[in-house]
Amino acid sequence: MSATPRFLLPIALTALAAGAFTASADDKVQVHGSVQANAYIPDDPDDPEYQLNDKKHFLFNTYADVGLVSKYVDAGLRFEFAKWPLPQYQKMDGYAGWGVPNVYVKGKWKGLELTAGDFYDQFGSGFILRTYEDRALGIDNSLRGGRLKVNSINGLRLTLLGGVQRNYWKWNRHTQVYGANAEVYMQDYFKGIADRGANWMIGGSYVLLNEQKDEIALPGTDLALNLPKTVNAFDVRSQFSKGAFNVTGEFAWKGQDPEKINSYIYRPGTVYMLAGSYSKTGLSATLQVKRSENMGFHSDRMLTESTMINHFPPFAYQHTYALATLYPYATLDYKGEWALQGSFAYNFKRKTPLGGKYGTKLFANISYISGLQYGNDPDSPIGNLWGTDGPSTSFFKFGELYYFDFNLQIEKKITSAFQLTFMYMNQIYNPRAQATTAEYGEENIKSNIFSLDGKYKINKKFNLRAELQYLTTRQDHGDWAFGLVEFTYVPWVTLSVSDKWNCGGGEGHFYQVGLTGNYKSNRLMISYGKTREGFDCSGGVCRMVPATKGVKIDYNYYF
Repeated sequence: MSATPRFLLPIALTALAAGAFTASADDKVQVHGSVQANAYIPDDPDDPEYQLNDKKHFLFNTYADVGLVSKYVDAGLRFEFAKWPLPQYQKMDGYAGWGVPNVYVKGKWKGLELTAGDFYDQFGSGFILRTYEDRALGIDNSLRGGRLKVNSINGLRLTLLGGVQRNYWKWNRHTQVYGANAEVYMQDYFKGIADRGANWMIGGSYVLLNEQKDEIALPGTDLALNLPKTVNAFDVRSQFSKGAFNVTGEFAWKGQDPEKINSYIYRPGTVYMLAGSYSKTGLSATLQVKRSENMGFHSDRMLTESTMINHFPPFAYQHTYALATLYPYATLDYKGEWALQGSFAYNFKRKTPLGGKYGTKLFANISYISGLQYGNDPDSPIGNLWGTDGPSTSFFKFGELYYFDFNLQIEKKITSAFQLTFMYMNQIYNPRAQATTAEYGEENIKSNIFSLDGKYKINKKFNLRAELQYLTTRQDHGDWAFGLVEFTYVPWVTLSVSDKWNCGGGEGHFYQVGLTGNYKSNRLMISYGKTREGFDCSGGVCRMVPATKGVKIDYNYYF
């Protein structure tokens, strides 16, 4: 069971009880919460994949949140039970456990906000600080400590925080994280900016990491590296918008931070980002570029998972179609990368040659991500450079290709009840960069993906949806096909049947049959099927999930 701050838990429980008692009498006090239960029953419990659990016949994760919101005081806590976790979490060392890992009390008064306990925050784009929860990936890197937000000064937003970071059912108490963030909104100080309908924000952030581990032995030698006890990180950014235009620039720097994930090199880390967008009714376009180098940032130098302090949003389109997510890209912040992305969307108006009777939507996206060029050799690996500044890089030169994606989507309403969406995608995936193969010499996976998604509204209560997808490639396991049929009785019941078939190789079929029910604030989904081993990704962060075959039960309740 987890350790919970003794001085916070009784305060939070008292505040929650008081809020629950007065909620009916005073509409200004609200109690909210949720329950999420995810269970898995393996078809073959004797499979070695499930031997990590004492209760191998029934695996489950459960989360229960309750929170109080009032005019001056907020409070909340979360209970988690994952003693016998789902298959995708079993190999995360330290994930199994149960207790109350999140509890907080927050006071609010005249634009001031003081939090004690566990909290999440983000500075800018998250290049030097982002703590968040993603249950699908088993990520919860919250900070436990204190935070002060100042919103009482016109045109200024200020945050000060400090604490220790969660690492599954432990907290990295040997490392303290401190941070400050300020954002100044210039239109509140210069009338001419506001008069022209413009907005201009200037922001800056600082993070201090204080880790007590001050040396590490070099493998195979009697030598040890002296490690800096403190690591400083800075971030400056600016955002300007006027009418349909928006421009954002950001730069972050991290001091010497040798750690396991970067082979204990002493080179400072940097990231440069520039993004621009244009948006008006029926038309939008974005263009963004990012260069990062050695920006992995963790609260424990010996660990590479669950202790991330920062986060890098991927400059790659986040697909939802099954075959488009077969080879997903994970951001390589510790290696460094050049990332470029552009997108364009246009709505052809109704009663035009391309718009037709109901109009037509067009969307295109292109992403190009490569490594950095080290020295004069674009393909030279970093190698083992413990205790050095690491390899030198050429700022404007690109290294080997990590990922490429061009996709085109057309959405067309054929009749008032029938809609079609077509997608074509050309993808190049580098398995060596993503560490998905032990063979460094394996070639890039080049694929073309076609998808057709049809939705038919039978009447006000019944909807039918179907997907057909095909992926063609000469690499890896060859071609794939995917089909799905989904029938919905609005809003109560959805029945779906799908199959992903490796028609170009020997992996066979991966089928799923699912039934979902909704009633008021309750949602229950039961499915049976076979899942392929692979990556599950969210926001550029990926986790390997094992192959499974069995029954999944997911329940959600909100109040």
